[in-house]
Amino acid sequence: MTPVDDRFYELRQLLRAYEATGHAFDDTLEVPGGALSAYLRIAAHLPERAAEAVREIDDLLAVGLFSDEIAEDVDLLPHIDPPRGVGVEDCLRVVRQHLELFLAAPPAPRPTIRPKTSWEWRARFPAVAHLLGAYFYQGSLEVEYQSHAEAMDDFLSAELREDLEKTASEIGELLSLNAGEEDLSDATSALGLREPPPHAVALRQWLTDIRGLILYRLRTQP
Repeated sequence: MTPVDDRFYELRQLLRAYEATGHAFDDTLEVPGGALSAYLRIAAHLPERAAEAVREIDDLLAVGLFSDEIAEDVDLLPHIDPPRGVGVEDCLRVVRQHLELFLAAPPAPRPTIRPKTSWEWRARFPAVAHLLGAYFYQGSLEVEYQSHAEAMDDFLSAELREDLEKTASEIGELLSLNAGEEDLSDATSALGLREPPPHAVALRQWLTDIRGLILYRLRTQP
């Protein structure tokens, strides 16, 4: 749900996709580029996100990118690098056209397609990204926790039940989507994992164990 006081919330999420590809605007009138393609694959799971992005682009273009009215809101938006001779507003019009084409016939989600950017991984698996990025970031086992088990105890006690359920579901999907160990390592790195699994425990087994701990907590505590 878009926060009511955040005028360009969804547009900011869309533009963050461009951060993951170096801020470059590589869309054409005929074909969406890498960042926009990633956003559209995510939007296939929730097309109303694309509809909201269209509304926000229309709002921004109607007021004007450099209007004082929205200056503070625009300052919060990730930037994109337009091609030479092209303005940001022109780029947004191209994005809007692709969003409209998408909304005219939203495609079915394709859950067997692996994400192609770090932004898409995090958007596809937000609960796992939160687990790995908030509890197993670089230095977490030195600064915050004494062990992996302590980090997991904190996670299990701090998160809401619905978030635990979503995390367990996403871990199962993540493991299925990445059959190879190298693919799984790349995926978890994109999702924010910076601490290695416990000694002598393979990454896949560690994630499987984490999922088991979450499911056990869900079964045993109301």
